Amino acid sequence: MIKRELVPGYEISPVIKGGWQLSSGHSLNLQIQEDQAINDMITFIESGITTLDFGDIYTGVEELIGKTLSKLSHKSGSDARNRLQLHTKYVPNESFLSKFDSSDAIAIVNRSLSRLGVDQVDLVQLHWWRYEDRHYLAALERLFELKSAGKIANIGITNFDLTRVEEMVDAGLKPASHQIQYSMLDRRTELGMSQYCLDNEIGIICYGTVAGGFFSEKFLDAPEPTQVETRSNVKYQIIIEEFGGWDLFQELLRACKLIAENHSTDIATIASAWVLQRPAVKAVIVGARNISHLDSNLQIPQIVFTASELGSIDQILDKSAGPSGPVYDLERYSEKHRAIMHTNNN
Repeated sequence: MIKRELVPGYEISPVIKGGWQLSSGHSLNLQIQEDQAINDMITFIESGITTLDFGDIYTGVEELIGKTLSKLSHKSGSDARNRLQLHTKYVPNESFLSKFDSSDAIAIVNRSLSRLGVDQVDLVQLHWWRYEDRHYLAALERLFELKSAGKIANIGITNFDLTRVEEMVDAGLKPASHQIQYSMLDRRTELGMSQYCLDNEIGIICYGTVAGGFFSEKFLDAPEPTQVETRSNVKYQIIIEEFGGWDLFQELLRACKLIAENHSTDIATIASAWVLQRPAVKAVIVGARNISHLDSNLQIPQIVFTASELGSIDQILDKSAGPSGPVYDLERYSEKHRAIMHTNNN
């Protein structure tokens, strides 16, 4: 898989293996089989998807990545670490934000390094639950100090709105990347964020491109589910409501299915490829629990849409009601969206 430059001298795979689905807190009823998860992750890496995204609050995942790296090193040699791009997060507890102490950033990053078994992590991405507690600049500044100390190679952010990103850049704390939710169903990124990141050379990394698995043949011409399996499903079922409801979503699935048939692939691949080709986007995160869709994941960067195909999608998106507002604003301030978040996992 041909890599993309995130910042000068640092390249990532355009398809990133996500880790949230491997967290014990993600699934509502499934247990993660550790040995199988490690073997599957190595298969992703050996297939060219060498960038791994996870987080300090994804229960058990940093340890799982560390075990994967150890096994890969035994299998492939001591240079295994250099083949990977390790992206974690720093997510201070919501209850701690008003009395934030930047020494917490040092403690959490050191803990991540210990869990991973490495001396340096390639990207740490800051998330902040409430803007009313304005210490996010202090947290970001401390991360840049850890970068200067060699513990972090690059600093990113996740789920900030445009006002806050502009504030960071103006303060001389420009992030290398911004990880945000972006899909055909959720195009809040296009309300100024995409252009700003493009103008300021901030790479966008996208999650939610397949809406927690709803972009799938499984849901094509199917009734809206009344019971779901994961927190992702709960989250994106609400996004579908914001988009315009199940009937409009079915129109979008049918359009994606026709395009998928043109390219001998599936709906999920088309949904992710569409996002990957949007302005400023450097990579999309696939949240696979296993390797069952690996072949399709590898196709994502290879899809080339025709003008007619893009037009068929646009016709449906033009009917969409939302979601509207700044990036992550609903998730931060709407109780319906916030109810599925775990904001105090550190």
